Amino acid sequence: MYEVLYVTSEMYPFSKTGGLGDVMGALPPAISRNGVRTAVVTPFYGRMNLDGHKLRLVYSDLHIGYPWPSTTAEIYQTDYEGISVYFVGRGEYFDRRHYYNTHNGDYFDNCERFIFFCKAVLKLARMLPSPPAIIHSHDWQSALVPPYLYFERAGDSFWTHTKTVTTIHNLAFQGRFSERLFHESGLPPEAWSMHGAEFYGDLNMLKASVAYSDAVTTVSPSYAQEILGPEFGCGLEGFLNSQAHKLEGILNGADYSVWDPGSDKFLPCCYGPDAVQGKQECKISMLREFSMSEQLEDKPVLGFIGRLRDQKGIDLLIDILPGLMEKDLGVIVLGEGNLAYEARLQELMENYPGRLCVLVGYTENLAHLIQAGTDIFLMPSRYEPCGLTQIYALRFGTPPVATAVGGLRDTITPYPADGATGFTFARPESGLFYDAIMQALGAWENREEWVRMVERAMRKEFTWDRAAHEYINLYRKLGARI
Repeated sequence: MYEVLYVTSEMYPFSKTGGLGDVMGALPPAISRNGVRTAVVTPFYGRMNLDGHKLRLVYSDLHIGYPWPSTTAEIYQTDYEGISVYFVGRGEYFDRRHYYNTHNGDYFDNCERFIFFCKAVLKLARMLPSPPAIIHSHDWQSALVPPYLYFERAGDSFWTHTKTVTTIHNLAFQGRFSERLFHESGLPPEAWSMHGAEFYGDLNMLKASVAYSDAVTTVSPSYAQEILGPEFGCGLEGFLNSQAHKLEGILNGADYSVWDPGSDKFLPCCYGPDAVQGKQECKISMLREFSMSEQLEDKPVLGFIGRLRDQKGIDLLIDILPGLMEKDLGVIVLGEGNLAYEARLQELMENYPGRLCVLVGYTENLAHLIQAGTDIFLMPSRYEPCGLTQIYALRFGTPPVATAVGGLRDTITPYPADGATGFTFARPESGLFYDAIMQALGAWENREEWVRMVERAMRKEFTWDRAAHEYINLYRKLGARI
């Protein structure tokens, strides 16, 4: 029935906390457009966007048997962009205000929640008329699907021809829990080893997935290489080197049906590489929306959109904000996360009214407006497995200033090289970040050169169809007949 079954803890437009949701809202439909029958399984959260999507109840009491023998799940289904989306429901696990955590930390039962989810995925797949050729899991929340299937395959011919793939979107999040939870998970004792699920005496769900998957991917070629070393390997670099034969980096794409200023429903004026003047109209509208100084209409405005945490380098931006405010420019920050960073940014905003705008939270319409209305996009990440916001910034004609890591390196051609589309700096250090911004501001002063860079950036193509072809080739290399 389905040739590829994707397993994910979030999927745009239904659920999203970051890039994973965007990827899973775009990759499966792209695979489907290439003639591969595709479905997605994701949790049925209490807080989801279901506007315009009709759900039907497929199973009201699908037996899961975890954490108690009598435990069941509800399974719902809807159609989205030519694919089937299944939702795994159980109120005490998924009907919560947030998906994974609150400001006070992770939910105490995250391991049990996603063990239940992984078991439900395989129970659902077992109910299908025929087994999927590929089951493709994403990040630690769905990471136990491949090891469960690996050990079930030995005694259940239903799985004989099903191959598994794991994609690492961010190695920093591995799903590490106590040994007790391993013994309650249903994995056999032989999985508890340094070659399997065990990691310094703990259960490591992502490590288990890498160990027992038939292939492992990351979301950019550079990140696939970086995680093999100690700087980005997050303690797993030795194990990942032992699995390097099945590791491949496939660059994410952008959903240009959503992120394209030529047709963007959130913008007051559409524009493109052949009509960039519309970007200035978006800038004026953005400044009015955020009550910023009209004098900034003819000055550079810098934008940051992202989680306010160390990975994204928000502390580097905070360090240099007072120095930037001495220049004739504006800065807009959109995001939420670390409460101390939120408070410090809001404190700084009070010191620079009309020139520094801090918006705590995230909404799609504001993100689109900032991408279109700012002149320079800031992305000082300490690491970036792929990054999507810099790809969006390129399409919106907002050259990025970014650390030369991971997918940022794979998508930005740094100034002053021929064909430059943005600016990069070597290491996540405040001084280097500040110098790169100064370089960008110098280029912005040369209006003809700047417009040429903007036009080049807007013509860059990072499509999901390209990524889909690479994934389909990988599936075929595993022997899938698709």
